[in-house]
Amino acid sequence: MAFRVDTRKPPGAPAGAAARAPHEEFMSENIKHVSDATFEKDVLQSATPVLVDYWAEWCGPCKMIAPVLEDMAKEYAGRLTVAKLDIDANPEITSQFGIRGIPTLILFKSGKAHAQKVGALSKSQLTAFVDSNL
Repeated sequence: MAFRVDTRKPPGAPAGAAARAPHEEFMSENIKHVSDATFEKDVLQSATPVLVDYWAEWCGPCKMIAPVLEDMAKEYAGRLTVAKLDIDANPEITSQFGIRGIPTLILFKSGKAHAQKVGALSKSQLTAFVDSNL
C-alpha cells in the first residue's frame, strides 16, 4: 500500500511546521535520521549500503513498517545502514529522487540508488529485497 505525497502545509499548521524534528516514536539509536543537509555525507558517501525509508509522520503504512525497519537495522548492523528521511521536512531530496508515494524504500550502494520498493513490506518481503540487492 502506498500513498501519494502531499507537500502542502496542513491547515492550521504553524509556520515552519515542516522543519520540525521527526516524532519521538520514530527515533531509534539503530536507525540514522538523515536530512537534505546530511544526505550526501550520510547516504551517498557511506562506506556501507544504506536503506533509506522515505516516510511522514501522518502516514499509517510508514508507522506499520517502523518496527520491521528497527529489526532490520539490528540484524544487518555493520553490513547495512538503515536511515529515515521525513519527506515533509526534506523536500529537496524527496523531489530529487522522484518520491511520489510513501513509504518508499531505496537501497543505495556506492553512492547510487540501486533498488527501490514502494509500499509497506512485511519483514520477509523486506529481508528478501535487501538480501537480493546487497
